[in-house]
Amino acid sequence: MSILRRSLIAGLAALAVAVAIPSRPVVAQSGDVVVFAAASLKNALDEIAADYTKKTGKKVAISYAASSALARQIEQGAPAQVFVSADQKWMDYAAAKGLIEPASRSDILGNRIVLVAPKDVAKPIEIKAGFDLGKFLGNGRLAIGAVASVPAGTYAKESLEKLGAWDGVKGKLAEAESVRAALLLVSRGETPYGIVYQTDAAADPNVAVVGTFPPESHTPILYPATLVKDAGADGTAFLAFMRSAAARKAYEKQGFTVLY
Repeated sequence: MSILRRSLIAGLAALAVAVAIPSRPVVAQSGDVVVFAAASLKNALDEIAADYTKKTGKKVAISYAASSALARQIEQGAPAQVFVSADQKWMDYAAAKGLIEPASRSDILGNRIVLVAPKDVAKPIEIKAGFDLGKFLGNGRLAIGAVASVPAGTYAKESLEKLGAWDGVKGKLAEAESVRAALLLVSRGETPYGIVYQTDAAADPNVAVVGTFPPESHTPILYPATLVKDAGADGTAFLAFMRSAAARKAYEKQGFTVLY
C-alpha cells in the first residue's frame, strides 16, 4: 500500500473519532445528567436520552468513546455520573480504582462481532476455524478497534486467534480509536473489510454484514452499567431508566440482546 493511502486511512480514523465520537469529556450544563458510554451504544442511548428528557425535563449529556478512554477520563476526574462499558475489563479497572458504586453495577446488554464490507461490493464469507481472512483482504487492510485498548478490537483479536486467522491479518490492520471509527473506514470504502459489533453494522446503511463470528470463539460480549462515585439522585434515576422497559425497544432496534 502506498504511503499516501496509509496516511489517508490514518487520517480518516482520526476524523471518525473527532467527528463521531468526542475524545474529551462532554461539557455539561448545570442540571444535566452526565453519561460516559461505549461508542457502540450511540444510536440506542441517544434515543433513550431523548425519551428521558421528554418525560422528565432533565437533559442528558453523553460522551461516547472507547471504554478504555472513558475509564481513564473518569480516573482523571471527569464528572461522569453513569458509566457503561463494552466489556468487563474496563469496568473492573474503574472498580479497582474505587471510581464506581459496586452495588449499582450490572450487565444490561449483550452483543456480537461481525465482519462487514462496503455494501455495494459485499459478498458472504463463511467464518469458521481455518478460514483465511488475509486472503480476502489481499492488499487491503482490516479496519478494527485498537486491539490493546478498544473492546471490539480485543474481542476480534481473540476470535481471530482462536479461529487460526490472526497470523494472516496481523500485518494488515487499520486500528482505530473506537469501533465507530473502524466502521467509518469501511463505510467510506477505505478498507475492504472491518470487524465491528452487529449493532454498529445495523446503524450504517453503507455497510453490509458478510459474516458473523462464532460466539464461542471469544469472551462473551457484555455491557456492564454502573453509577460513578457520588453520582447523586439524577444519575441514579437515569441509570434506572436505562434498565427500564421503556428503554428496551431502543436497544432491541439496534440489535442488542437485552439482559435485564
